[in-house]
This record gives sequence, structure tokens and C-alpha cells, in this order.
Amino acid sequence: MQTATIAGAPALGKASAPVTVVEFGDYLCTFCHRFHEDTKGKIIQDYVQTGKAKFLFKDFPINDYLGGGSSLGAEASYCAADQGKYWEFHDYMYNNWGGEKAGWVTKESMADFAHNIGISNIDQFKSCLDSSKYANVVKDNYNLAKSAGLSATPSFVVFSASGEPKLVVGAQPYQVFQQVIDQSSS
Repeated sequence: MQTATIAGAPALGKASAPVTVVEFGDYLCTFCHRFHEDTKGKIIQDYVQTGKAKFLFKDFPINDYLGGGSSLGAEASYCAADQGKYWEFHDYMYNNWGGEKAGWVTKESMADFAHNIGISNIDQFKSCLDSSKYANVVKDNYNLAKSAGLSATPSFVVFSASGEPKLVVGAQPYQVFQQVIDQSSS
């Protein structure tokens, strides 16, 4: 499972962590927002910060038809990554989530978000977004998810140290992730 690597959008956690959790998500997805609000922080605290797992996010913009914006938000996250603010932007998107059909993801709102998280060169951010510099990266991530048989967001692939993948579909409670990650660690 590989896609383009964006230097400013690294995995959270230690590269040597034995377990890798990959979220395939959509910035407009209700259940992705719910996972971010209810579960992600505990996974980061208990597994990523302790060196037991690393966490990655891959775009799976399946909700573009709901007023657009999924792909634009994903591209904006990589434009933020160009200035070292990928995870700040990612988290800000979910912390300021405006719903599935609300039209809240626009070039203007993305520039406002960039400003609010402390992007130092807003003109560079806007230029990046206007150029669609990362459109192919987002498309490649989408195609990766489809080729892996995924059809819903959020979907998670948890890789054990041996590379054995386990699938978790949906905004499952923390205990589900705890069980899968713990099994993948042994």
C-alpha cells in the first residue's frame, strides 16, 4: 500500500512503531468528524505517543457530490504541509467541521483556516491551492482506497509489525481500535 509521500505530511508517531494505523477519510464525512471528536485523541495518546503505533491519514474524498469540497479540503491540507502545518490544518478542518452539505469548504474558507493555524505565507498557500498542485495526490489516495476494496469513510487499515492488515470500517468506539491494535502488536 503506497502513495506519494508529502514531506510535510508525515505519519504521527515514531517510524519504528510496530503497528501502523491508516485512516482513509473525507473532510466532509459526518462519521470521520465523529471519529476525530470521539476516538482519535485517545488512540494518539495511548498508542502513538507511547511509541506503540504510528498514524497516517489518506484522503478518500467520496463526498464531493455533497456540494463539493472534499477534494479541495484534501488539497488544502497538502498546501498547508508545504509550510509544515499539515496536522494542524487537518485537525482544524475537523474541529471546525461545517457539515456534509453546507458548502463550507471553499478556497476562501481554506485560506481563512490557513491563516487561523498560523500559515506564514498565505499567498503561497493560495497559489498552491489555485494551481491544483496536489490534485493528483488526492486522486491517487482515492484510487488506492478503491483498489483496496474500501467503499466507506472512515475506513482504517491497521498493519501489524509483520505487515498483516486488519480492516476497521466506520467511526467505531475506542475499544474496537484498542482490541485491533493490541492484537496487531503481538
